[in-house]
Amino acid sequence: MTIDRFLARRQPALLARAQVLRQIRQFFFEGGYLEVETPLRIPAPAPESHIDAVPSNGWFLQTSPELCMKRMLAAGYDKVFQICRCWRGDERGSLHLPEFTMLEWYRTGTGYVGLMDECETLLRSIVAGTGDGRIAYAGSLIEIGEPWERISVREAFRRYSGISMEQAMEEDRFDEVMVEAIEPMLGLDRPVFIYDYPAQRSALARLKKEDSSVAERFELYVGGVEIANAFSELTDADEQRARFMEEAEYRQSKGKTPYPLPEKFLHELRYMPEAAGIALGVDRLIMVLLGKETIDEVVAFTPEDL
Repeated sequence: MTIDRFLARRQPALLARAQVLRQIRQFFFEGGYLEVETPLRIPAPAPESHIDAVPSNGWFLQTSPELCMKRMLAAGYDKVFQICRCWRGDERGSLHLPEFTMLEWYRTGTGYVGLMDECETLLRSIVAGTGDGRIAYAGSLIEIGEPWERISVREAFRRYSGISMEQAMEEDRFDEVMVEAIEPMLGLDRPVFIYDYPAQRSALARLKKEDSSVAERFELYVGGVEIANAFSELTDADEQRARFMEEAEYRQSKGKTPYPLPEKFLHELRYMPEAAGIALGVDRLIMVLLGKETIDEVVAFTPEDL
């Protein structure tokens, strides 16, 4: 058997990946965050309709460490972060792996706008340590040092598609329009935060006081690629239970596996203070930073290599 030439070719990317991970940890250590580790195998994932968990001997491999990390906020931790492995079923493509690396961080006393600021500062610090403040990706030169754009989902639909956000929701075409018409236009010259998602697409986010049809949720796009998803946390346990029930019913209507409710999380949620949290795809971030065409080029092994 010969040496895997693809693995050998990935060495420069893996060296750069290690440097980025060191920078991420240093950023959070300096910011007063506690690095935590939570179980990878859990009895009940959040029942989100568009995410399928991988079964593991009666439990599930985590799709996100979110529920456990928010239980830590409820227990009195105020700033926590984690870099961990996550799994999602039936996800494979140039931007997707069924097993991938996620960075998540949560902090009390802030909302989604505060996390936009912190996310921007984090990425600027990473790029400053790896280059000249710009990212060359997919034929675009993306300026990180310029003020990042912030536009609402409603405005993005108006600007980039021939359909309103409300009409897309009514016709069950929201995801289709986002993927085909809007996402390819986002973050081509500078990163962009797209915020205030429809309430129906934000199962764990707090609704906006001024407009309850949308939630305080944002996503970060760089070079047309979604890098992060964040929101002001919903802390009303009764409302969260109702939303989980709606998601579970929708999953069943689509013939998907129903999940048990995360009862311990729902019980402890009532003790969680105002907070916000964010999930950032480490593999995607490194892919964009290095100007690679696929996520396969920035990981040691893909499923097909094993």
